[in-house]
Amino acid sequence: MSAAVAVVLKGYPRLSETFIAQEIRALEQRGLDLRLFSLRHPTDRHVHPVHREIRAPVTYLPEYLYQEPVRVVRGWRAVRRRPGYRPARAAWLRDLRRDPTPNRIRRFGQALVLAREMPPEIRWIHAHFLHTPASVARYAAMIRDLPWSCSAHAKDVWTTPDWEKAEKLAACRWLVTCTRANAEHLASLSPNGQRVELLYHGLDAARFPPPPESRPPRDGRDPDDPVVLLAVGRAVEKKGFTGLIDALARLPADLHWRLVHVGGGPLMRRLREQARAAGIDDRVVWTGAQPQEAVLSRYREADLFVLPCRVAADGDRDGLPNVLMEAQSQGLACLSTRVSAIPELIDDGETGLLVPPDDPAALAAALRRLIGDPPLRDRLGRAGQERTRSVFTMEAGIDRLAARFQSLGGDGG
Repeated sequence: MSAAVAVVLKGYPRLSETFIAQEIRALEQRGLDLRLFSLRHPTDRHVHPVHREIRAPVTYLPEYLYQEPVRVVRGWRAVRRRPGYRPARAAWLRDLRRDPTPNRIRRFGQALVLAREMPPEIRWIHAHFLHTPASVARYAAMIRDLPWSCSAHAKDVWTTPDWEKAEKLAACRWLVTCTRANAEHLASLSPNGQRVELLYHGLDAARFPPPPESRPPRDGRDPDDPVVLLAVGRAVEKKGFTGLIDALARLPADLHWRLVHVGGGPLMRRLREQARAAGIDDRVVWTGAQPQEAVLSRYREADLFVLPCRVAADGDRDGLPNVLMEAQSQGLACLSTRVSAIPELIDDGETGLLVPPDDPAALAAALRRLIGDPPLRDRLGRAGQERTRSVFTMEAGIDRLAARFQSLGGDGG
């Protein structure tokens, strides 16, 4: 019986988490036997092509415990006499005292089900995201006496309390994270600064064809041929799209542009209303969430990519948005903000333009400059493409991650 890895995910499949899907598929191609356990059912209407290529079976844990009480009770009855159950329960109760929420109760119930339903060939548990999935993985790993590891990304890093991050870092074998800012922060909380490795997601170049040889030299002067701006991302606070609408409303009336936004999310209605109130709704196309092949077509049709990320009120922020790398792979000039790891990808003035977050006036000035200067867009797009191709490829990171799993049942690297 070969060893296998249980991968704990918050939700699967998700259009907004292409980087996780491409990692799972790449690990499968390197011979790993993966079993997926999702805490939530999918909500997107579409899937990406990579999701259809993944062979790993998916088990959906009870999304809410009251929906599947028999399954939860069966989990408890099956594992309550294991040596690891009491330590896991004690750890959970300590966590619950500090975080007395229904979500914390749900995490332990899901861990009971996971510990019971993992097949015996599972030798390792790996969680994507340091918050809820890592809690479920940690409790289940204690119950089953298995090693576990974690991939930390963005919101999970910056909205999880330091006490919880420190305890999880002490309990896991290792953690990888996708930005230098994340890595430095988490290393400061880990035992002796160890167990944390910077591992960029990178881009799967095989899924992105060479960029168009050239783009039309639109400069915003022709009302019948406006400059096409593209924004891809969920309508959530950290993406900064309310600031983008504000900035666009500041542009001169005789500068002709059209914004295409790809993505869903809780702020969609607010963004639409904001665009109407600003009198620019006739210049904005809202496509909703789209599969990767449709988004790729948008990259190739656009003249400029814009993603004005910001730090949300609860501390949530992006890490290194994959959509920026995707846009750059297509030679598309990118405009973003100096938030989190974005400056690790975009060198302001060289491989794109960066402005301060939460500064609509600066964003409007950069938009006006780029809309009216096709040669600048072309130079930045080509330089961004070269940087993504030379530095931010997926293969090197996947090889390092795969090596971590090679000694399953041992020390895991």
